[in-house]
Amino acid sequence: AGIGKCVAMDLARRNARTILACRSRERGQAAVEEIRAATGNPAVVLRLLDTGSLASVRAFASAVLREEARLDVLVNNAGVTGLPFAITSEGLEQTFAINYLGPFLLTNLLLG
Repeated sequence: AGIGKCVAMDLARRNARTILACRSRERGQAAVEEIRAATGNPAVVLRLLDTGSLASVRAFASAVLREEARLDVLVNNAGVTGLPFAITSEGLEQTFAINYLGPFLLTNLLLG
């Protein structure tokens, strides 16, 4: 939704293979279908990613590196605010994990 969806829409309009990295399969698939319909670009795909889980970040990065011939652009757009204090299953403060640690790890794992 929001800025991420607008960026994905613009990339798809430019005929780019576009990977939507979403936490929710249902919402992500709905966005994929909407973007494909609006742009006529069939190369818009969904991959599940929860930046609040370093295990999810590692699995996503591993799959992208294995399945994609190249990666030209990475848009780190996920973020939250106003969540109540919580600790992730990996022992990290949730907001810090989602907004900073996950995207930082993802970027570093995807660098060639």
